[in-house]
Amino acid sequence: MKIGLYFGTFNPIHVGHLIIANHMAEHTNLDQIWMIVTPHNPLKKKSTLLDDYHRLHMVHLATASYPKIKPSDIEFKLPQPNYTINTLVHLQEKYPEHEFALIMGEDNLKSLHKWKNYEAILEHHSIYVYPRVNSGPENVAFSNHPKINVIDAPVVEISATFIRDNIKTGKNIRPLLPHDVWEYLDHNNFYKK
Repeated sequence: MKIGLYFGTFNPIHVGHLIIANHMAEHTNLDQIWMIVTPHNPLKKKSTLLDDYHRLHMVHLATASYPKIKPSDIEFKLPQPNYTINTLVHLQEKYPEHEFALIMGEDNLKSLHKWKNYEAILEHHSIYVYPRVNSGPENVAFSNHPKINVIDAPVVEISATFIRDNIKTGKNIRPLLPHDVWEYLDHNNFYKK
């Protein structure tokens, strides 16, 4: 099976994540999309994150009715902070029968050359890129790379930061979240302080 890995803190998961994941599952040659819940992104302060298992549970709630989209806690078992290359090596060892590809936004592609062992990632894995609004000039180094597939996906500009900020100020953001995720957040009073 060819599996697309969609990494994120999903703090919280929102409809934008689902639109992209579903588009990749339905409109590319990827058989499944694994939503890899990142316990600690080296570029983000951990103190801003909800507990790992709350975020994983919300991904389970959000993806329950999407058979091609699966939540994954694979990074919970790896040393923190973690790097994508370590996760890819771990997954390839654990599931040698699968082929793994990365899913990322155009903005991440621009900084790919700064990633740990990015050459090894490109040597062994395809990358599926979705568009972002105002992501700036293209990174010419990767513009014609055979492993990079730019996908004509919907442009979704919803951010988890926007959602958290609006919950804190009492705004109604229900349309931006899957129903079960909104209920879980509301019931637990997450992001309200």
